[in-house]
Amino acid sequence: MKKFFLIFTIMLMTLVVGCGSNTTENSNIEAIGEQTSNNEQVENYGKVTDREGKEVTLPEKTDKIISLAPSITETLINLGLGDKLVAVDKYSLEVLEEKGINDLPIFDIMTPDAENIVALQPDIIFGTGMSKSDGTDPFAPMVEMGAFVTVIPTSTSIEGIKEDILYIGKVTKTEKEAQKIVEDYQNQINYILSKVEKVKKDKPITVYFETSPMPNAYTFGQDTFLNDMINLLGGENIFSDQSGWLPVSEEQVVAKNPDIILTNATFLETPAEDIKNRKGWENINAIKNDNVFIIDKDSSSRANENSIVAFQEIAEALYLGLFEN
Repeated sequence: MKKFFLIFTIMLMTLVVGCGSNTTENSNIEAIGEQTSNNEQVENYGKVTDREGKEVTLPEKTDKIISLAPSITETLINLGLGDKLVAVDKYSLEVLEEKGINDLPIFDIMTPDAENIVALQPDIIFGTGMSKSDGTDPFAPMVEMGAFVTVIPTSTSIEGIKEDILYIGKVTKTEKEAQKIVEDYQNQINYILSKVEKVKKDKPITVYFETSPMPNAYTFGQDTFLNDMINLLGGENIFSDQSGWLPVSEEQVVAKNPDIILTNATFLETPAEDIKNRKGWENINAIKNDNVFIIDKDSSSRANENSIVAFQEIAEALYLGLFEN
């Protein structure tokens, strides 16, 4: 019995030691797994794909922001970040004045002064793709000097505008606020489209949108957010067979004979009357039916949440009396 008890005791001790060894080994494996996971999280923390399609590491601080595009400036203010702006481009002055923000350093949108911008020690510099339109990159010297620069190209659609807003929110650590802006923007779009759906015609309404007057007239084709808006509202841009922002002649417009003419050239005293009185345009359907309308300049030029104003005005131009009931 003593021999049996001794053997049983040895077996029991071996089993306990073995379990302890396995438990320790499993704990070590779990610890290594957790450490690896944590290392990966640290390594990937703050890494996102920017609006140019590049992977960037977001800055830790967001206390000092420079915006070099009025559309971005407006969104930053709507996110509650107006007090963090330390400089803007000159086209953002109007936005600042509307919000009561004054006395900020001003820079040129096309040739921003890299040294003076970096000297302000910003945590974030927002740029626009427009600044690269001549083929040069004015932001490269800023990056070389160690500044965090993120460029947002002008969006070509409503979906792109929403993605821009969410990205700006991510960069500035205001993601909840950005999501709320996007939700409100989409809700307003849905409301307008619900009204349009009740009166939408089978045949698209042809539209000419003049952004700069004759004799140096400009308009746009596809791959622009205004073209996307016209399409969503049941219209057809007469220059949608082309892409981007483009010059047009009087002969081209007359030949395409649009049903509706829109213009945001509000720097003129009487932009709609100027169009109606053009020689040779009297037989265009839009002129004959007095369908020439002015669209708000700012909201139709800035690809951000405020473009909802232009969206509604275009809808009202295409369907007169749309919001009367």
